[in-house]
Amino acid sequence: MHGLQGCDGSILLDDTSSSMGEKTAGPNNNSVRGFAVVDKIKSRVERLCPGVVSCADILAIIARDSVLLLDGPGWSVKLGRRDSTTASFTTANSGVIPPPTSTLDNLINRFRAQGLSSRDMVALSGAHTIGQARCVTFRDRIYNESNNIELSFALSRQRSCSAASGSSDNNEATLDIHSPGRFDLNYYRQLLNHRGLLTSDQVLYSGGSTDSLVVSYSRSLNAFYRDFVRGMVKMGDIKPLTGSNGEIRNNCRRPN
Repeated sequence: MHGLQGCDGSILLDDTSSSMGEKTAGPNNNSVRGFAVVDKIKSRVERLCPGVVSCADILAIIARDSVLLLDGPGWSVKLGRRDSTTASFTTANSGVIPPPTSTLDNLINRFRAQGLSSRDMVALSGAHTIGQARCVTFRDRIYNESNNIELSFALSRQRSCSAASGSSDNNEATLDIHSPGRFDLNYYRQLLNHRGLLTSDQVLYSGGSTDSLVVSYSRSLNAFYRDFVRGMVKMGDIKPLTGSNGEIRNNCRRPN
């Protein structure tokens, strides 16, 4: 999600002397990146049409275009959001963002609290067909044989992620080992083989209520794309600031 308060660009705000933003909160620190890219886009947009396009809308467009560039589906992005003037470090650390150790029930409940169904949750999790995770987020999973993990996969991940915390904590592994540069269905096929990197990935296929969705998406790219697009549109509708609420930030890192 773009921010804990809704799609309002709050995650882009830097810390200040009087308040801490969301960037350095546990779930985001060293994980959410690309802020300089947003800065560059915002700067160019401001030169062409100052005070018109919000940082929140830029994030929504970037999300769509990034998927398209990786051969994924496209969709019409609703525009007109405005930006928050505040962010919440405390809320970011409160568990609103599901941790990588989440149980299936926790994932379902966290998404439901945002108006998203289990189907939305499993489809949106398919975004893990791209991206990477840090050793510290999956260490417990790859060193515990009871974690529903395929042995050779665990051993391959252990090569760059030591059992003890320390120098390897920030070493990264791709979430999709088969085609990390393509937006496809291999993430789900990986789960069928018990090769989900994060616990919160593998619980989607672990004998629970979402198993059938994982199987469906592993077999049909069209089904995955259809439900992913629906989920992205719904997520983009979460508590947007419109009208006179919020502002159009001149700089995405700070309020005007």
